[in-house]
Amino acid sequence: MRTELKYIELKSGFSDKGTAWIGLVSFSKSGKTVYFNGKGFQSLGGTGVEGGNYYEIGTGNEYWISGVKKNMSDRHKFGGGKIFVEKRILNDYLQIIGRTELPKTGYGLTELDTEKPTERINKLENSQLEKSELDESIYTKTAKELTNSELEFLIEELIDDEKNAKYNKGRRMIKKDRIELETELENRN
Repeated sequence: MRTELKYIELKSGFSDKGTAWIGLVSFSKSGKTVYFNGKGFQSLGGTGVEGGNYYEIGTGNEYWISGVKKNMSDRHKFGGGKIFVEKRILNDYLQIIGRTELPKTGYGLTELDTEKPTERINKLENSQLEKSELDESIYTKTAKELTNSELEFLIEELIDDEKNAKYNKGRRMIKKDRIELETELENRN
């Protein structure tokens, strides 16, 4: 398995101030999945809404994953917070940045999960595929045309979307759609 030193920063819910690490990541055989700290990540392909370029397969949280910068400007210029450097790669990182020791402010040492959760990530990816095999036509049907199970599925999906909506206007629109579907389901019962 190919490995590289990378800068990893949590973006979901934190903008440019999320927890950040410099650590050793490994890649799947295809190179499409990145493993770090017991998690699996895949590229968002430019579709990130919270400033991320990767998402965690288990939670959907967005992360920024990039190469380590020699000038130590890994965080966004308007960002902030400590960057945790994985202990096992400290010497390699110091060599990259041309220093003999880690700066006292803005950095800390940490130990991370080194397990490569390939089997668990494969199961997650396969379960996501099974969910998406649902007939796409449910998104074009009216509430009255949907079956009870389709209504329940869409309500759950809208609840998740509502929690993760970035803007209040979008959240209100999602809530309106969810209430309409819930009302239809209640009327049937």
